[in-house]
Parts: sequence; C-alpha cells; structure tokens
Amino acid sequence: MPTITAKAFAKINLSLRVMEKRADGFHGVQTILQAIELADRLAFRARRGPLQIVSSTPGVPTDRTNLVWQAAECLWTAAGRHGQPQDVAVTLEKNIPMQAGLGGGSSDAAAALLALRKLWKVKLRDQDLAAIAASLGSDVPYFFVGGTALGLGRGEDVYPLADLPRWWAVLAFPPFGVATADAYQWLDELRARTPIAPEPRRLPRTWLGGVSPLVNDLERPVVARHPAIGALVTQLTKLGAAMAAMSGSGSTVFGIFMAASAAERAARTLRRAGTRAMALRFRGRR
Repeated sequence: MPTITAKAFAKINLSLRVMEKRADGFHGVQTILQAIELADRLAFRARRGPLQIVSSTPGVPTDRTNLVWQAAECLWTAAGRHGQPQDVAVTLEKNIPMQAGLGGGSSDAAAALLALRKLWKVKLRDQDLAAIAASLGSDVPYFFVGGTALGLGRGEDVYPLADLPRWWAVLAFPPFGVATADAYQWLDELRARTPIAPEPRRLPRTWLGGVSPLVNDLERPVVARHPAIGALVTQLTKLGAAMAAMSGSGSTVFGIFMAASAAERAARTLRRAGTRAMALRFRGRR
C-alpha cells in the first residue's frame, strides 16, 4: 500500500497588526509570516477502513478535533464521496508545540490536504483546495505558500514577498500555551479601556527596504496576563537579538539573529536558565 510522507513547517509572525472585529466575528489582520526550520512529520498510509490518526505525542488529539481529521473530512466531501473519510491511516509526529503561535495545527492541515488529494486521486483545482484551507483556519492557506509572505483579510489572503535572508530565530517556549480566542478577547478588552497603539520595533535596514514596522498587537494584552512572555522578550533583546517579540497569539517568543553562533549562544543561555529554547534558520520558499 502506498505511503506519502510530508513535513509541516512552523511559522513565526514577524508582524501582526489587528484591525477591528468584522461582521463575521473575525478580526481583520495584516501580518508578515516567515517559515522556520521546525516541522511536524506526517505519514499518510493507504489502507482499508475508516480514517485513523495515530500520534505518540501526549496531548495530541486523534479524533475529529484534530485539524488533520477536519481537512480529510472536507476533502472527502469535496470529492463527492459519502460518509466518513476512508482508506488512510495518518501517523503524526508532533514537534511544533501546541497553543504556541507557530501554526502547527494549520501546517498539518495544509500538508494533509496536499497529501490526501494525491493519495485519494481527487481531481480538485488548486484554488478549490485553497478555499477548503481557508475554511479550516486563517493560517492554513499560508502553508501552501511558505517563505516570507503577507497575510491580509483574516489572514487567509496570502501574498508571497521576496524571501528574507536565511537568518536565525531563537525560539523560547514558556511552560504554558495561549488560546488564540483568549488573546483576541484580551486585546478587545484592552482597546476598550486604552486605545493606544504600541510602539513598533524595527529590524535592520535590510528588512523589506527598512520601511515595515514590526509589531504584534496581541503581545501587550497577553503579556499583561503572562508576564513571563514579556520577560523572555527582554531577555532575548539583551542576548543580542535584532528584534524579539511574541509570535502570533503566543506563547512562543522569538528573537532574530543574523549569525548562527550568536543564535546558538543565546539559546544555550536560555536553556541554562531553565527555559526550553532552540535556534532555527528561516526557511525560504524555494
């Protein structure tokens, strides 16, 4: 029986500006996304019987709450097939932390759509697959693009940008996650009290011509509930990061370094202090 294997790469949000809540309940966003060399690994094995998801990682759902399962259901229905998805077993090796602002579940869903279209021999156009991706989550369409990209709308309208150099990101992981819905609710509550725009951070002049302010509007309200995130931003800056910020809705904090030696030294320092941390390269679209 054939097996398709795939890597589902993580992303960081170099910038995340959040607009007002729309009529559909979502917030409009303007975000710059960057792929990094951290990936889940998925194997899709054809076999008789109902869809099965297997993972040895504690806490990873293997039922309908997993976005891989939801992707399979949507593709199965779009292919005109009835009942529940059949004839595939998915093994998910989870390396991207959950509720971390790194898009792990969304990346897994995008990988599943591409792999299952091939495995099930579904004749579906790329634009139709992208529409399914957008229905699954705001970040999912980005993972069809990768590299450095601009996300608009609620994040599902994705436009490739010129890839940044293969800089290094040091990721620091607090011992807790942040639910996306909570982060947006906290932002709405903060803006209702104090509608003050945060101060943008800037990368060196090589960043998109030096004209793009880099700021995460969700960082301030999340840090108010989780000061450890703000402490990690400060720590990475002191360790030499050109920029440090929370990614997405958190809880991961990243610092950007130009050189591998500086990034690895910062990651080691964080680990010695008891913080889980790793140094990873930016991943280009090619």
